[in-house]
Amino acid sequence: MATNTTEGPVVAPRRKMNILFSLTLILLLLALWGLLGISTDKFWTPLNITNLARQGSMTAILALGQTFVIITGGIDLSVGAIAGFCTVIVAWLLQAGVPVWGAVLITLLFGVLIGAFHAFGIVRMGLPPFIITLATLTSLRGVGLLITNGSSINIDNDTFTNFSVSDFLGIPSLFWMVILVAVPGYIFLHLSRWGRYLFAVGSNAEAARLSGVNVTRMIYLAYILSATCAAFVGVLLASRIGIGNATQADGWELQAIASSVIGGTSLFGAVGSVYGPLIGAFILATINNGANLLNFNSFWQRVITGVLIIVIVYFDQLRRRRL
Repeated sequence: MATNTTEGPVVAPRRKMNILFSLTLILLLLALWGLLGISTDKFWTPLNITNLARQGSMTAILALGQTFVIITGGIDLSVGAIAGFCTVIVAWLLQAGVPVWGAVLITLLFGVLIGAFHAFGIVRMGLPPFIITLATLTSLRGVGLLITNGSSINIDNDTFTNFSVSDFLGIPSLFWMVILVAVPGYIFLHLSRWGRYLFAVGSNAEAARLSGVNVTRMIYLAYILSATCAAFVGVLLASRIGIGNATQADGWELQAIASSVIGGTSLFGAVGSVYGPLIGAFILATINNGANLLNFNSFWQRVITGVLIIVIVYFDQLRRRRL
């Protein structure tokens, strides 16, 4: 079996460009922090920094899961709906008396099953990723509303709800969850053969198959990871808002995709990293946070996000032509 399906003359230039791009993103993030620090005296307050860390954390985890899928050349439009649906599941389980650890594990299992369903639709039924995940987006919102009869499920478990407002070593617990996901994600994507296989599938699925890569298995793995990350975000969101509501996380799939793309993941597949989407998520969180502090019209936040996506995808096309 060949294990170098992603190796070739373009790998070294891509790695150098990815490192340069990531450094550029970090400089952009630092520049935004500096500009906002000068523009408003509220930005560098401990309360605002804590809020910024919490705001960016859930989007960062969603973006990381989305990145695994985009690297294979796919897309997952359902991650926001999965997160909202999982707030309902974990709230319902806690209300039924299930221990916190059991409720969390069962909710994550729902994420695994949803991801497997997406992969089944793509691999076995031949449905485009856009269609199967869009259908799930709509269906999960409806199922969640049916379970709750259009209302919310209150969470009375203090141990669960206090987690989102707690901190460790002065760092919000939600941010530690980003690290908890990112470290194994980095090992998986950048240091293991499975990560190389994901890039190979995104580069050329047929060539990967002929090289011995189990393409079907890798697609299943990518979508399961994405949906499980979304389910985990649903658990964290339920902890933060203290309720289960199927309408929560509306539009977060676009934030996740935007964060991944801004972080250097190519919508054409085969290009991406773990650290890029995390930085992208906090760039978006900083823009949103700064706009709120400066009392900018919230509509401008959407405009800026859209412009960033267009610019970065355009430069990604230019980069692909040079390689």
